[in-house]
Amino acid sequence: MPQGPSCMLLLAVDCIDSCNSLLAGASSQLLQMLKVIQNAAARLVTGARRSEHMTPVLRNFHWLPVQQRTTFKTAVLVYKCLHSMAPQYLQMYCEPTSTVTSRRLQSAHSGRLTVPRTRTNYGDRSFAVQGPLVWNSLPAELRTPDITLAMFRNRLKTFLFHL
Repeated sequence: MPQGPSCMLLLAVDCIDSCNSLLAGASSQLLQMLKVIQNAAARLVTGARRSEHMTPVLRNFHWLPVQQRTTFKTAVLVYKCLHSMAPQYLQMYCEPTSTVTSRRLQSAHSGRLTVPRTRTNYGDRSFAVQGPLVWNSLPAELRTPDITLAMFRNRLKTFLFHL
């Protein structure tokens, strides 16, 4: 069992990771509070001062900032849905645009997903909406169907680090 700062680090990461599905589309105020927790955990482990910038420290740990971490987890879940590695009830929300329309559109073969319309803010934050939105925001080379999960995760993390 880890002791001291390492334990704090694991608890902070676990807290942030366990809430990722709830953080999709969350307000910037909530994300800011989680960013403070993430930064405090990194400071505790490294002994960094409060005045020091945390971006280099987080990169050293290979931690994505909270917003990108949420994007990463959502995109990986969508990938798993598209490759039948996720539960069926989630897979039904990841519908390619090519299967929805009867017309021939350029976007039909772009690897994009259909984003359903909603009437509430809660609906906008659901996986049914956030999953396709996140997936459609990725570059085309990440949305190719022949990429493995390990390669996808690696390239996605690299892409998100450079945002």
